[in-house]
Amino acid sequence: MQSTERRHSTKKWVAPVAILLILMTVCGAILIFNFNGDPSSPQREFYVGVEIAYGDYSDFTAVVDEVKDYTNLVVFGLPEMTKNQTLLNMTCDYAYNAGLHFIVLLTNTSQYADWVGYTPAEWVTSAMQKYGDKFLAVYRWDEPGGDQLDNSKYQEVKSAANYTDAANQYVNVLREHVDYYKNVGAPVVTADYCFYWFDYKVGYDAVFAEFGWNNSREQQIAQVRGAARANDKDWGAIVTWDYGNYTGSPFIESGPKLYNDLLLAYNNGAKYAVVFDYPQIPTAKYGILGQEHLDALKQFWTYINQNAPTNADYKSVKTAYVLPTDYAFGFRNPTDSVWGLWRGDATSQKIYSDVENLIAQHGAGFDIVCDYTNLMADAKDRYILLIFWNGTQVGRL
Repeated sequence: MQSTERRHSTKKWVAPVAILLILMTVCGAILIFNFNGDPSSPQREFYVGVEIAYGDYSDFTAVVDEVKDYTNLVVFGLPEMTKNQTLLNMTCDYAYNAGLHFIVLLTNTSQYADWVGYTPAEWVTSAMQKYGDKFLAVYRWDEPGGDQLDNSKYQEVKSAANYTDAANQYVNVLREHVDYYKNVGAPVVTADYCFYWFDYKVGYDAVFAEFGWNNSREQQIAQVRGAARANDKDWGAIVTWDYGNYTGSPFIESGPKLYNDLLLAYNNGAKYAVVFDYPQIPTAKYGILGQEHLDALKQFWTYINQNAPTNADYKSVKTAYVLPTDYAFGFRNPTDSVWGLWRGDATSQKIYSDVENLIAQHGAGFDIVCDYTNLMADAKDRYILLIFWNGTQVGRL
């Protein structure tokens, strides 16, 4: 799907369970868990839902009506709908009245010139007042890292003197778009498949790592979680297209695989888990979602209402792999590019091999971070072992 900017291209407890389920139903089913059964532990929310990025208002309402009893989040991902002020208000009202939390994709401000009486920032301010905590965030600039890595027409940095120059340009270009909404108090999120570290440096409050194609989910988690923790931010996962049949036609993974992907993200500390619903296909009733996918969501909803995440507070993540300063590597293969500007080399091959070995040893039980000024101080609260890209290891922090 396309827009004025690129869209996804690939794209128990202490209280009795019965009481918890009743409270969740009454309160719109926001999941708030008290980890380890310790009343002093920090509470954490979890949101699961669908990004609807096809069709019209009737398609949107049909999906909401179907999933509202076993999700608590919907993402409005269709630019044509969010650019229409009347439709945008209608969809937000509908999600709110259905008891769902929601995130709204908003594109370049120039696309809202015909809005009457509102700028996008003014609309967001009004929406936060009207919908309260049901309005979770603005979704701004889809796949910024992907744009840079794959040299799309929206590529932020065309040339740079070195890695640090590229990082500074990338952050400066994107920050203006993110700050436009953060300046009125709105959280801002995006989805991406690379460069998570630098997305957080831009100022995003959460980044959704894309689970798609044949990429390594564990690698994606290590990257996005490491970046989120270093910046004291949240992270999520979004299940996008799978090209496993190699036909070139977009399709979603099987229901069992979808369930396992959602479970993997949940158990490793994600705050959000989203299923990307696009395009509309003849064999599915709701966009690209067939009955097996709806059943997977129902099964997952049942699980998270009965089980705490196994590693939500990251206690089992004791190791971090450290990349060079400002090193934005694609990680899709050993010679993937750096910043979309420099070809992979012996360094990228070693880094890729190191990370593959860590996945074999730890699964998703390690983080990937970039070297930065406060790394050693911050790591004392998080890790017992740092493995640097150049072979240096620092243990017992």
